[in-house]
Amino acid sequence: MNISRKEFVKLAALGPIWMGRGFSNQNPLNSRGTEFHNVMEWGVEGKGWGDTERFYDRFPSRAKNKVPESVWGLSHHSAGMMVRFKTDSANVKIKMDLLSANLAMPHMPATGVSGFDLYVRTNHGKWQWAKQAMPTSQQVSADLVNGLSREMREYAGYLPLYNGVDRLEIGIDSGAKFEPILPSKVRPMVYYGTSICQGACASRPGIAYTAIIGRMFNEPVINLGFSGSGKMDEGVVDLLAELSPSIYIIDCLPNMNAEQVKSRTAPLIRTLRKAHPETPILLVEDRSFAQSPLYPDLQRAHEDRRKELYQAFRAAKDSGDPALFYLKGDRLLGTDSEGTTDGSHPNDLGMMRYAEALRPAIVATRKR
Repeated sequence: MNISRKEFVKLAALGPIWMGRGFSNQNPLNSRGTEFHNVMEWGVEGKGWGDTERFYDRFPSRAKNKVPESVWGLSHHSAGMMVRFKTDSANVKIKMDLLSANLAMPHMPATGVSGFDLYVRTNHGKWQWAKQAMPTSQQVSADLVNGLSREMREYAGYLPLYNGVDRLEIGIDSGAKFEPILPSKVRPMVYYGTSICQGACASRPGIAYTAIIGRMFNEPVINLGFSGSGKMDEGVVDLLAELSPSIYIIDCLPNMNAEQVKSRTAPLIRTLRKAHPETPILLVEDRSFAQSPLYPDLQRAHEDRRKELYQAFRAAKDSGDPALFYLKGDRLLGTDSEGTTDGSHPNDLGMMRYAEALRPAIVATRKR
C-alpha cells in the first residue's frame, strides 16, 4: 500500500474507521492498550535522498533510468536504514508491511533478509541488542520488548537487508512517553559495494558490517550495497557524488573482473573527487574466498583484481590526492576459513571481522 504523507495524515484523522492493510486502529494489540507511531512521521537514518518512489527506498525516483535495472530493483530494499526513538514503555512492538513475499534465501534467514532488529542504549552509552522480528508473512507483527521497568530508554531499530518496507509502526504502552529521534545531521559514512555490503549473509540487520561500524563510531551510515551489481557503474557513481559524506568506502571488487576494475576505478575517483575535493575515499580490496587456497584460479582472480585497483590508487596518489586510502582484502574475513556462510558471504563472525578490519582504516583517514 503506497500513500503520500498528505494522504496518510488525512486517513489518520479518520481514526478507527480507517481500515488500512493490517493497520486498523481496531487491531487486537490496540485493545490491550498499545498505541502505534508511524515511522514516516519522523524518518530514518541511512537514507540519502528524500525524493524516493517509496519512503523506504534507497535511490531517488529519477535514478530509475540512470542505473542498471538490477541496481534499481535492489534500491527498493531498505538495507542500512535505522529508526531511532525514546520511550519509557515497558513493552515495545512493531507492525511492518514488507514489499516482497520472498522472506528468506537458501543461505540467509528471514531474520536477516526481512527482519527488524532492535537495540537499546545502556546507561554506559553502549548499544545492547534487545530482540529481532522473525517474519513468517509480509505482514509482520512482533513483540520486541516485554516487561521492562518504566524508565526512558533510547532505541535503534534496523530495517530489513534484502526486502523492502511499505509501512512501519512502533507500538508502545498507551500513556507511555514517546520521543521520536530525528535522523542525525552528522555527515554519514557512505558505503558502496556488493551483496556483502548490502548485508549478505548476516542473521540480523544489525549484524551487517555497515551497521556494526555505525555503532562503533556512533555515526550514521548510508548502505549502497547492491547484490551482484556493485560494479562502479557511471550512473551509480554520479549519484554517489550528490551526497555529502564524511567518507566514501568503495568495496566493489567481488562483483568485478580485472578489466572492469582497470577501466572504472579511475573515473570513479575523478567523479567523487570533483564533487568533494577533500572527502576521504577508502578503496577496499575484495575479500578472499574462504576456499581460495584450494583453487589457484580463485586466487589468481583475487590477485588480478587487486593489482588493477592498487595501480589506480597509486596513480591517483602520485597525482597528489592526499585523501585517498587503501585497504587490503586478504584478512577481511580472517584466515581460518570460518568467516563465511558459503565461501563468499560473511556469516555473523565474518561480519564482525570485516568491521574490525575496517575500523582502523577509517580512523586512519581522520588523522590527516
